[in-house]
Amino acid sequence: MDTVIGLIIDPFDYGFMLRALYVSVLVGIVCPILGAFVVTRGLAFMGDAMSHAVLPGLVVAFMLGVSPFLAAVPAGMGVAFLIGVISRRTGVSQDTSIGILFAGLFALGLALLATASSVSVDLEDLLLGQVLAVSGTDVYVTAGLVAIVLVVLYALIKELIFTSFDPVGASVAGLPTARLDYLLLVLLALVIVIALQAVGIVLVMAMLVTPAATASLLARSFIRLMVIGAILGALAAVAGLYISFYADLPSGPSMTLVATAEFVVVALLKKRTTA
Repeated sequence: MDTVIGLIIDPFDYGFMLRALYVSVLVGIVCPILGAFVVTRGLAFMGDAMSHAVLPGLVVAFMLGVSPFLAAVPAGMGVAFLIGVISRRTGVSQDTSIGILFAGLFALGLALLATASSVSVDLEDLLLGQVLAVSGTDVYVTAGLVAIVLVVLYALIKELIFTSFDPVGASVAGLPTARLDYLLLVLLALVIVIALQAVGIVLVMAMLVTPAATASLLARSFIRLMVIGAILGALAAVAGLYISFYADLPSGPSMTLVATAEFVVVALLKKRTTA
């Protein structure tokens, strides 16, 4: 028993592990909550594209020697607005707009990173995440951004759900569907920025989609989907953090593998139950 308790407690004798735990839990909770909208509205590709498109903002932040949040947040919000503007003003499909920005901005970020001799950050850390390196300031900023996202969702949850499931009916009812769509994109950008340090650019979509998809197999209402997804996401984040510590693996892939394992187990049990 003492050995088991030691395995649970020992990692948090280190300050960096405590900071990583706080950020991981916040990411694990907020990603699936917004991921419920991503899964429902089929925005998985958009989440992946936006996570790559904020790379120029991250590189600029490192070049200026400031917190990545200071550049990534406005960059993410800018990408969110650009996706909507390009779709509405040019008539091209939203998927096409996403693909254009995905490729162009990610290429710009890589070019900036290659030419910026003053940037010492490892590309692998950006792609796979480095939650063990977060500072105390990062913890507070992450908590603040999560609070903003949750407050906005709480205030407009009915309108966002209505618009997600019946956009035509919501428009007829007088709801500003276009503004709500933009707002959802902005919230998605904020959540992506929040998750970047924990799981990195490549794996952000996994934490957005996988726990929410798992919860969709268990929940019969949208609110329950959000709650169950948040629980599963938090469990995946914490378990992944332990695996990262003891197996000396990158934190982002570890969390993603746990989230994927959750989905596989639930899918198998669900199939067996309904067979």
